[in-house]
Amino acid sequence: MNAVEIEQAISDLALQPFDAAEFPISFLAAFGNKDTTLRRLRAGNNNASDVPGGVLQRNNIHIAVCQPGTTGAGLQALRSSPATAKGKAKFILATDGQTLEAEDLSAGETIACDYPDFPDHFGFFLPLAGISTVKEIKDNPIDVRATGRLNKLYVELLRENPTWATSERRGDMNHFMARLIFCFFAEDTDIFNGEALFTRTLEQMSDRDAGNTHEVLSEIFRAMNVKIADRAAANLRPWADQFPYVNGGLFSGSANVPRFTRMARTYLLHAGTLNWKQINPDIFGSMIQAVADEDERGELGMHYTSVPNILKVLNPLFLDDLRAQLEAAGDNKIKLLNLRKRMARIRVFDPACGSGNFLVIAYKQMREIEAEINRRRGETHLRSEIPLTNFRGIELRDFPAEIARLALIIAEFQCDVLYRGQKDALEEFLPLDAENWIVRGNALRLDWLSICPPTGTVVKVTADDLFETPLDQTEIDFQNEGGETYICGNPPYLGGKGQSPSQKAEIANVFGSRGQIGELDYVAAWLLKGAEYVSQNDAEAAFVATNSVNQGAQVHQLWPRIFELGLEIGFAHKDFKWSNNATHNAAVICSIIGLRKRGRKPKVLFDNGLVREVLHIGPYLIPGHEIVVLQALTPMSNLMPIITGNSPYDGGNLILSGDEREELVRQYPKARVLTKRLYGSRDYLNGEQRFCLWIDDANQPLAESIPEIKRRVDDVRLFRIHGGDVARGLASRPHQFRYTHQAKSHLLIAPRVSSERRPYIPFGLLPSDCIVGDSAQAIYDADIWHLSILLSLMHMAWVRAVSGRLKTDLRYSSALCYNTFPVPLLTGQNKADLTRCAENILLAREAHFPATIAELYDPDKMPENLRHAHENNDEVLERIYIGRRFKNDTERLEKLFDLYTKMTAARTVQGAKAVPEKKAAKRARA
Repeated sequence: MNAVEIEQAISDLALQPFDAAEFPISFLAAFGNKDTTLRRLRAGNNNASDVPGGVLQRNNIHIAVCQPGTTGAGLQALRSSPATAKGKAKFILATDGQTLEAEDLSAGETIACDYPDFPDHFGFFLPLAGISTVKEIKDNPIDVRATGRLNKLYVELLRENPTWATSERRGDMNHFMARLIFCFFAEDTDIFNGEALFTRTLEQMSDRDAGNTHEVLSEIFRAMNVKIADRAAANLRPWADQFPYVNGGLFSGSANVPRFTRMARTYLLHAGTLNWKQINPDIFGSMIQAVADEDERGELGMHYTSVPNILKVLNPLFLDDLRAQLEAAGDNKIKLLNLRKRMARIRVFDPACGSGNFLVIAYKQMREIEAEINRRRGETHLRSEIPLTNFRGIELRDFPAEIARLALIIAEFQCDVLYRGQKDALEEFLPLDAENWIVRGNALRLDWLSICPPTGTVVKVTADDLFETPLDQTEIDFQNEGGETYICGNPPYLGGKGQSPSQKAEIANVFGSRGQIGELDYVAAWLLKGAEYVSQNDAEAAFVATNSVNQGAQVHQLWPRIFELGLEIGFAHKDFKWSNNATHNAAVICSIIGLRKRGRKPKVLFDNGLVREVLHIGPYLIPGHEIVVLQALTPMSNLMPIITGNSPYDGGNLILSGDEREELVRQYPKARVLTKRLYGSRDYLNGEQRFCLWIDDANQPLAESIPEIKRRVDDVRLFRIHGGDVARGLASRPHQFRYTHQAKSHLLIAPRVSSERRPYIPFGLLPSDCIVGDSAQAIYDADIWHLSILLSLMHMAWVRAVSGRLKTDLRYSSALCYNTFPVPLLTGQNKADLTRCAENILLAREAHFPATIAELYDPDKMPENLRHAHENNDEVLERIYIGRRFKNDTERLEKLFDLYTKMTAARTVQGAKAVPEKKAAKRARA
């Protein structure tokens, strides 16, 4: 169940007569528990409660129904109950049907209320459904409730008016919903005169069967588009004439309204009974966006990004600096005035604004700072000098764009009420004097400078003519000359494989003729466009981005382009989960990257709760270096080469399952010498058994004498003849793989893909008679100390930083991960110590035979002796690097990047020296 459905179920429960025996089960049902679970609890099979009238759901909640007047004592009994602790209950709840009390045992938060009012606290209980909550939703459930009411109305209206769901009319439907939201807000905030003017008028003037509801709404909307001076000529109905002139583009154009059913009218009136004065535009906007999005409606109420997450972008981008200037100004009225003037010229631009969350939060935070300035100057009565139209956005879909503008309008009014008072806010609110300054269009096709020019006041929207020019955009000029511009937002992510052809074309267009887009994430195009904007203007930018743009091949595809523009990373938040408030949804691992022109200002890196000022922040979000790790064809350190496993190019004919190999050897015992154990990544990690036919030229006559092997070899020949150029080139030797690498004594196997959850990539040691397939890589006949290095936290830190990803799994690349890995010069004693460590790890694995490698390296199940062997290995290796253990991966990477910088510099010098030596040798030969 989603948050909206839970709120509705809780509200329905509170309206029913209280049934003491049934309440605990009904309460749990409201949070989506399955019928089988509830039947077992009702029967007592799974109910471990030791409190009279109690129901305990393990790992969730302990509920007790009490005698009248004993709710507080009942909660205390639950708190001290041994069953509560044993059952690992996260919540306790007690009620007598008149009052209700509950406690979140992990956070220590409590609620107490009259029983009919407990739905007001439904956000407190959302973790019971696996939905993590944020403070704003806990404290203010109106946003989810309003979303639920409007969703029901929206679905019912589309059912009755199917043409309004078509692409031609969807814009009309969305505009209609925006008008309703404004009316509900306006009647509860005295923007409309009279109590509940909108809802009361609808209830009185529309028929109960809803036959004329659309006509009543249409007349109200028409009235709000007619100026007071023109009312007499407009011939408005008297009951509609009570509504003020609003316009501002919200009520202009068609006043058509979809037809209502009796149920739709009921939903409309139910929505009107909510207290819309409490709406948070930053929360509500993102959730109501899901109402109009069919793909998102199943997750309704879960798409709220918390204010603290948004402030991770906005604070270091510019809000922290404004607050610092406010602190420095103290009570100096001149300095305060200058700061206020500066703020009035700041432009905030979100080129992927959705329903406007970033813009709304930025506006509210700036109004808070301005209000403090006015308080210190004794000018609390002054109208805000921060124009709403300084907050610009681009949004691809029309309804979120509509909601973004409406959310900003609501935020402006609420700030006026908060800082200036209701009377002043009302006097200046209507009529709305601006039209749509949130541009609807594709941000990667539009010219950002034309939408948010950093100087001047004139705006003219233009687009790349190769794609489209939005001709229907209203061009709203700025009210004042521009000062600083701050670009921010959370653009769409979309990895390379998830992009449509048009999206790939958009990225290629942004990167231009030099663009090698490879598998660049979609967000990379916003980063480059933002960088180009910043490079030309008095501006800074900060985006939420997938952390993959700071990993693997994407780094050298993107970041040299940005650094060439004269930019630096001014601040960054490294690797954290940016998710909505549904914990069961997959959260994307993100970074926040702030871009600005190069300068001497401190750079700030936020990493796992730590804040550090550093000299540089590199493209891997590592302090100290801006170096980009480039692919290397050979190891830069003194390591043996790593080689991709043998490619069969055989149509499956040279590969045998365990059963097939057993049957072949049973029928033809001589075939045993022609088979070898085959390992790919899955075989190695999961203990799966596969074999292959491994036939050298000397054994070819024997192979051809065995009918089953001859058939397979003939099938390989046919497969290769009809294949591509590479396959046809191998048709003359169909008895062999394309490559025939084989160890003399032993080999080290390297899985090409490994789960990000594993603390180490589990490289392994195999005997010489094993063959490695092309889903893995191998190091042939390397000294065992190589394994110690590969199985270390040092190597894992490097891999996590520079490797690419397959979904979230680590993709181990020889060119990026292995060949570039910096290893200091090792003494004979170092190698002996590391060899011993590697052998201890292998012995620890063997002690748990027949457990698979995947099982041994599951972080939740890793055996203690294996974990200890790895820890000892890490300590020995890290002491070779710096004489002690590293504190964390950040410190490991600082050392590794320092070594890499020195290694690449040394290679450059050696290469430069080699050129004249080669020329001299050539002259000598001549």
